[in-house]
Amino acid sequence: MALLFEVRDRVAYLTINRPEAMNALDPETYRELSEAWIEVRDNPEIWVAIITGAGDTAFCAGADLKKTIPREPELWEFWQTQAEPILNRGLEVWKPVIAAVNGYCLGGGLTLLFATDIRVAAEHARFGLPEVKRGFPPGNGGTQRALRQLPYCIAMELLLTGEMITAEEAYRVGLVNKVVPLKDLMPTAEEYARRIMANPPLAVRAVKELAVRSQYMHINDGLRLEAAISRILRASEDSKEAVRAFAEKRPPRFTGA
Repeated sequence: MALLFEVRDRVAYLTINRPEAMNALDPETYRELSEAWIEVRDNPEIWVAIITGAGDTAFCAGADLKKTIPREPELWEFWQTQAEPILNRGLEVWKPVIAAVNGYCLGGGLTLLFATDIRVAAEHARFGLPEVKRGFPPGNGGTQRALRQLPYCIAMELLLTGEMITAEEAYRVGLVNKVVPLKDLMPTAEEYARRIMANPPLAVRAVKELAVRSQYMHINDGLRLEAAISRILRASEDSKEAVRAFAEKRPPRFTGA
């Protein structure tokens, strides 16, 4: 399988499973990723997702050019904007997504990273957008998200040179949350998941949606939406449980209701 998918303790684990190709994305992998992200979005038993790559060389080296470039899409496919949506192209997933970057994170791997919420990198990881070297711009949000998530000059350096930066440089410019030894990579990602899941899941999803939408909304509209969602969540069972647990000085038991 091009993608390994399993759910344990309300955490979905997605592992891009093409280590022989540096976990590059071929059509099969794109299809399986789309199905997995839809499952993450729609399965109420999933509260958080962690994505990584198989092996210790690459998180994802981007599109598999040998398998994607030779195929010339039909013109009508340009308007199939909802076909096989993925996290960084069209799919809205309000559950938190954590990336465990276990090596090279290039091209489509970096645009996938841009669509995650919390990022942990192994010390040997490298990041870059090399598409310009191949004669075309980064796709799936590469040119759109880089300047939203990085300082202008850093984003433009990555986009225009196609060169890589180290994990420490990625940490310095705010692209990743932590840099750790490879052996600590998945435990650190799982610790983030545990910390997130200590909170009411509906409130977590609301926070993510409000924060993401704030990048594209006028602040007055964002404030109004924030107030409306807060009003709805105050009536939830988890909100009531949080108040009871605080009053009774005990850990809360959240159910997602």
